[in-house]
Amino acid sequence: MQNEIHEECGVFGIYDQEGRTDVAASTYYALYALQHRGQESCGIAVNDSGVITVHKDLGLVRDVFTREHLAALGSGQMAVGHTRYSTTGAVSRANAQPLVVRHVKGQMALAHNGNLTNAAQLRRQLELAGAIFHTTNDSEVISYMITRERLNTPSIEKAIEQAMFQLEGAYSLVVMSPQKLIAVRDPSGFRPLCMGRMRSGQIVFASETCALDSIGAAFVRDIEAGEIVVVGEKGIRSIRTHCRGKAHICVFEFVYFARSDSVIEGQPVHEARRRAGRLLAREHPVEADVVVGVPDSGLDAALGYAEESSIPYGMGFVKNRYIARTFIQPEQGQREDSVRIKLNALASVVKGKRVVMVDDSIVRGTTSARIVTLLREAGAVQVHVRVSAPPFISPCYYGTDIDSKENLIACQMGEEEIRRVIGADSLGYLSVDGVRRIAAEANCEFCCGCFTGAYPAPVPTEMDKSKFEQKIKK
Repeated sequence: MQNEIHEECGVFGIYDQEGRTDVAASTYYALYALQHRGQESCGIAVNDSGVITVHKDLGLVRDVFTREHLAALGSGQMAVGHTRYSTTGAVSRANAQPLVVRHVKGQMALAHNGNLTNAAQLRRQLELAGAIFHTTNDSEVISYMITRERLNTPSIEKAIEQAMFQLEGAYSLVVMSPQKLIAVRDPSGFRPLCMGRMRSGQIVFASETCALDSIGAAFVRDIEAGEIVVVGEKGIRSIRTHCRGKAHICVFEFVYFARSDSVIEGQPVHEARRRAGRLLAREHPVEADVVVGVPDSGLDAALGYAEESSIPYGMGFVKNRYIARTFIQPEQGQREDSVRIKLNALASVVKGKRVVMVDDSIVRGTTSARIVTLLREAGAVQVHVRVSAPPFISPCYYGTDIDSKENLIACQMGEEEIRRVIGADSLGYLSVDGVRRIAAEANCEFCCGCFTGAYPAPVPTEMDKSKFEQKIKK
């Protein structure tokens, strides 16, 4: 179980007490906008007068939901949706979300983004007390903890408030009860979660603002770290028992995970990546003829690098839009095989030129090596690799798929050796100080633990981080 519970996902919820919109359809479009956060499975749960109906399965949003599926969900007053990514070994329909729990006091649907650091201990305690688990994800642990508290508390929000005293790690949640829709963010605020309002007054929650845009909802505010926001017949109220200061959001949300058109904690993601490119050009200048970015999250940084260095910007790659993101495919072999299918270098842009190739990260090195090869095969005479993030030197315990040290190339090799392995003429990473400065407008602090080894919250003592079956190919 310890090897299979880590995930990076997208969550969404909508509350429409008056029934003025099709909540299932709105959730469907929002999940489309959040597809980049998880491509293994997805699901939607709809609440119609206290009865929760759910449809979920393995696959992309467009494949899992047909018109018939959406019609079968009905026209309720609330809905929650989820897109999921998991690591090797956890690909199963049982792990798809939202999770729906039926207990003596009613029903609950839960969608979770993040990773509990004490999931193994909590699960063991629950199993010893007689709990039976149907999944291998930590989201079910959260649902059990809330349900257990619900049996002894007067409301679902009080149960969540009590359960949070025992939950450690990262969790941005959207929880739906028969009468209420509730948004929850862990006290450190590792993962994003925001609130919006549609023109007809419907309240929505989403991992990113791009999901709000997709359904015509206006951004209201970010959910604060540790906050519980409850939406029901009596309106909106906030429970702040666990609020203790600014969020320590994962800086990799700005580097890679979030969509460029999202705004997180007041910071436009596009501008953060563009600023990363500018800082990268200052830290690692080079004489070259063209700057190209690796789609998608490397494009904004490449633009910033070109602007700062005055080297022309070019479209160096054409991307096949019908293949999933290589970083979040569960097995290493799938990542390697899909690079050439996913990207093709434009010879007319790079042939005979010294190329600066800007990417967002180098994790294991194999993908970077293949992309450098694509540029050389297209005629580039030099390839200078610039990375808009520092080297990964430590695992992430809060929901990003950054593996154990033995599988991180920066823990096995120095920069010069990495340069040789990926076949680049030069290599430069953005500094830790630089990555902390890319989101200057954000109203939050940053977790940079995967770059520094220093974490803002406790890390697990017994969780094995060796999640990938294949090691680095040196």
